[in-house]
Amino acid sequence: MRYHQVPHTQFRAADYCGLLGEGFRSLPYSLRLLAENAARHSKDGAAALDVLARKGDAVPFRPARLLLHDMLGIPALIDIMAMRNLLEEQGGDPGTVDMSLPVDLVIDHSMSINHWADRFALQKNMDREFEVNRERFAFLKACETRFPRLRVIPPGGGICHQVNLEYLGQTVLPSQDDADLLVPDSSLGTDSHTPMINALGIMGWGIGGLEAEAILFGETSPVNVPRVIGLEVSGAPSDDITATDIALVVAEKLRALGVVDTFVELFGSGYRALSVADRATIANMAPEYGSTMVFCPVDERTIGYLNDTGRNESAARSEAYCRAQNLWLEGVDSAVDYDEVVEIDLSRIGRSVSGPSRPEQRIDLSDATERLKLKGETERRVQVEGEAHDIGDGDVIIAAITSCTNTANPRNMVTAGLMARNAVARGLQVPPHVKTSLAPGSRVVAKYLKESGLQSSLDTLGFEVAAFSCSTCNGMSGPLHPAHEATIKAHDVKGIAVLSGNRNFAGRIHPLASRNMIASPPLVVAYALMGTILKDITLEPLGSDQNGDPVMLTDLWPSADEVTKIVETFVTPDEFNKNYAAINDVNAEWNALETDAGTYDWVPSTYVSFPPFVREIERDASPVAPILGLRPLVILGDSVTTDHISPSGIITPESEAGQFLQKQGVAPRDFNSFGTRRGCSDVVVRSTFANYRLRNEMTPDKEGSWARIEPEAEVTSVFKAIQTYLERDQKLVVVGGKEYGCGSSRDTAAKAPWLAGVRAVIVESFERIHRSNLVNMGIAPLCFPDGVTRKTLSLDGSETFDIAFDKDLTGATLTINRKDGSVETTPLDLRLYNDGERATFAAGGLLPRAFRSFLAGAA
Repeated sequence: MRYHQVPHTQFRAADYCGLLGEGFRSLPYSLRLLAENAARHSKDGAAALDVLARKGDAVPFRPARLLLHDMLGIPALIDIMAMRNLLEEQGGDPGTVDMSLPVDLVIDHSMSINHWADRFALQKNMDREFEVNRERFAFLKACETRFPRLRVIPPGGGICHQVNLEYLGQTVLPSQDDADLLVPDSSLGTDSHTPMINALGIMGWGIGGLEAEAILFGETSPVNVPRVIGLEVSGAPSDDITATDIALVVAEKLRALGVVDTFVELFGSGYRALSVADRATIANMAPEYGSTMVFCPVDERTIGYLNDTGRNESAARSEAYCRAQNLWLEGVDSAVDYDEVVEIDLSRIGRSVSGPSRPEQRIDLSDATERLKLKGETERRVQVEGEAHDIGDGDVIIAAITSCTNTANPRNMVTAGLMARNAVARGLQVPPHVKTSLAPGSRVVAKYLKESGLQSSLDTLGFEVAAFSCSTCNGMSGPLHPAHEATIKAHDVKGIAVLSGNRNFAGRIHPLASRNMIASPPLVVAYALMGTILKDITLEPLGSDQNGDPVMLTDLWPSADEVTKIVETFVTPDEFNKNYAAINDVNAEWNALETDAGTYDWVPSTYVSFPPFVREIERDASPVAPILGLRPLVILGDSVTTDHISPSGIITPESEAGQFLQKQGVAPRDFNSFGTRRGCSDVVVRSTFANYRLRNEMTPDKEGSWARIEPEAEVTSVFKAIQTYLERDQKLVVVGGKEYGCGSSRDTAAKAPWLAGVRAVIVESFERIHRSNLVNMGIAPLCFPDGVTRKTLSLDGSETFDIAFDKDLTGATLTINRKDGSVETTPLDLRLYNDGERATFAAGGLLPRAFRSFLAGAA
């Protein structure tokens, strides 16, 4: 591999362009970065030529750093700690299981909004967060003590993706292995919204916790050279819309097109019109489109953002490097050859929302009432017992300004603040049935809202800062007012949650929300004021002012000039520098935690337990054999999310997990959530298909966590079916439709089924990250051939299945043994994408393969 000097710096750079020749000029910028990385991680740079060929071949990719959050980071670290213990027990060196690159873990997913509309809400929530999560946090601090390359950003520091965008991301940085070598920054993360960092010209996407573990162990990640969809933007957005509106249009278009496993790259005459914050809002929602990432090439606005957020040294070296390495975008590069182009005219985009249960279900704002109203829904009102107000169908029960998707965008937040200021000036109030909350993704947001005077107006409407965490967007919305919960349950009130997040899947935000709507921060304020979705927010007043006059949405919406003035005055580099210089001191309780560097002591715990899938690893791998006599645990439809497979949110007392925790002496107020208890296998297995909105076609008349035990045809809970099958040593299969496993990149959506005895999943198509997690757990990811589905095969759940794998692990044959004695076979596509994945699957998964490698001294 040849290197050359980067002009105006003391650094060198890999000459990947010289390796590729003039052919690189037709490569999209995202593939140029992939080629550069592949060149550095293959012999003589040979893999870069595979990128140039664009035939889908697998190339090695290794990020500059890893990004973890606590909910997925803790299970990964538990696996690693357990591997160290097991290795030592079997005569190996536990020190070989270490971190081979820098890792940032941000504690941002664990806080629940237990307190709101209260000037002390933030402190109360932080106190409560530490009270219920102390054991988890102590484990993380123990890991930080043991692993020098692990940095933990404590609770209250912000959301991982916003911290990554505003602080961690460098665009270009010195190599960890050679301080004189500049390399493009790249960041893989255990959260599907990691592509937010693409806004800075940084390659990054979400991966499962198991894939992260492989990278930690020093491996490269095989990436099949993807198709690249060019997203051509033209025109300029109007002053009446936000970046959220643009992102929802992109979600609608790209999900309809089908972009799973592709890179999407922004370009066009309108690209310059998008700020880095706007690009970040769009890129953040890459998993909602299904794409691996939404790449934003480096240009002057990229460098300007680095300077504006206090990263002047990074800005200077990034511009020098990108100009020298043909990674700098100037205008429209007509030489780039995209596999397909999708056009979006920014000037034609209007205000919109999405719902009721999918981010790509975009709705023009004027059509929201008609589209979101339930069949037969009326303005029925029910008195709330003990309160002076009522509640009814279509009421907004949660209005949350939350999520890095939007709170990293100063214009979105300032617009919301000005909306609140204007509403307060007119005397408007939020109805009492609306739970309001504000959870910025970084403390910088809170600072500029306070300094500009906008926070006081938000406070008046109940949008006090309640957290610096994912909160409602991650399903940690917390409880409603007890009287409201009781009334909703008693009268089956069909309320709605409105949030400025990126996910609105059924059952995710709150179990009592019948629908979930994504909206921009200013529209969250507007819907909180209106209090219902049964009225057209574009035509009907949000309320009446002091004189009894109607106040319309247009009366409150601020001018673009006013927004710009506040952003330019109060969002400054100095604020970013001061905030992140003090990031390690935001939580005194975290700093007071004491740990030691000795052997980790595995004590009985409902938070941190030694995982069975590590304990049961055998020293020697068995040959891949047919899986015989599988029974279906569930048969599912299309778009089954990881929230359906293993939910993240509230644990209710009546749930199987809730019953288990109570038997362990845990009071319901201390249940926390499924997500925060992912380190306990006993809770994880009870999370298997535990979503309140699950639809199992084997129990068509029931919604929720229901299954049917065969051959008895006994209808029971999913977990009771799992218990029964485990006692019989009966292996299981999951059958589904299209887009199986879409949503969050949680590895527990593969670990939970494994613990339940699931050894194969047969569907029409997979979402990218979930398929990878299944492979890494040793669960066979199988797809029906074109034209074949669970419906064409008339599967009803009474069958048993035999799966025989081809010798080269490229396909399989399914034998269906029906209850009437008939037998039918069909070929299946075994979705293993390269030799690395085939080796992992043959070994029984990533952890067994890695453990045997460590034991043999090969790693």
